[in-house]
Amino acid sequence: MKFMIIIKASKDSEAGVMPDEKLLAAMGAYNEQLVKAGIMLAGEGLHPSSKGARVKFTGDKRSVTEGPFTETKELVAGFWLWQVKSKEEAIEWVKRCPNPMPGTEGEIEIRQVFDTADFGAEMTPELRAQEERLRADTEKLNKRA
Repeated sequence: MKFMIIIKASKDSEAGVMPDEKLLAAMGAYNEQLVKAGIMLAGEGLHPSSKGARVKFTGDKRSVTEGPFTETKELVAGFWLWQVKSKEEAIEWVKRCPNPMPGTEGEIEIRQVFDTADFGAEMTPELRAQEERLRADTEKLNKRA
């Protein structure tokens, strides 16, 4: 099972305050544990929403809103992508995580990633083949990066 582990933003992360050396070292050690356990597939921090944009879809129209966005607790500051056996295992790993927002109340959200099989009969053999090709192409790109 794949899970996206979402680190929620704080006022500091949205203000562009970078983590100190102590937190970077703690997160580095934690990431080492995740990699050694064979569960971490990816993980990145994100720039503040002031450097981002949102695209709103209304029918066939698109509108763009430039950041920053006001509701900090609903914003994402970073993420991991993990391969684990269960949601319970993901929860146990998150509980070991250093507080990503020291000095404040931090929050990490755990969300399961859909698997191709989750889409049932709507995922036709042709669509499954396309999905497999896209995943293979994506892996090739990641190896070049």
